[in-house]
Amino acid sequence: MTELKIAVFDNMEQCTEEEVQRLLPLVSSQRREQALRYKHTLGRFCCLKSWLMLKGLVDERDSGLMDEWEYNEYGKPSFIHQPSHAIHFSISHCKQGIAVVIDDQPVGIDIEAIRHADEELIERVMNEQERQQIRSNRDFTRLWTGKEAVVKAQGVGISSFEQLQKVLAENEEWIVESVEKENYIYSIAHK
Repeated sequence: MTELKIAVFDNMEQCTEEEVQRLLPLVSSQRREQALRYKHTLGRFCCLKSWLMLKGLVDERDSGLMDEWEYNEYGKPSFIHQPSHAIHFSISHCKQGIAVVIDDQPVGIDIEAIRHADEELIERVMNEQERQQIRSNRDFTRLWTGKEAVVKAQGVGISSFEQLQKVLAENEEWIVESVEKENYIYSIAHK
């Protein structure tokens, strides 16, 4: 049985082309091809590093299942060959770090650098109650990562600003936990 496990990496000084070349042979051919489609070193590094972090969270006897995965119509990945117990996972990265989570039930994670949000964006993606909670860039980023984590856990993608305004307000089935660091915040949505 898989339990909720989280891995966070924020030593982004390691994000170099040399490190990308070192990591390439450590992942499946499918993941290697995906990583090489990224234009910039950051994308390639995060693609490779996150998969190795995921592999570190998955039980050793199940790690062979990671060689093949697929995406649903909204881009949520899942393993093609599941063990008798389902392994749900979510991956996120930004310039400040990489976050990975697994569980035996649907789960979502989002990591974002603390960012400034202008009034127009806040108006579009936050409901009235959330707008009243925003007193700083950290507040905005915490709420934003919570919304993204729930959407990822649901596996539905973002379809509209109206959906984003309701994600946390109409959230009864998901537990959302946020962790704040100096330069970033990550949030996890799980049952």
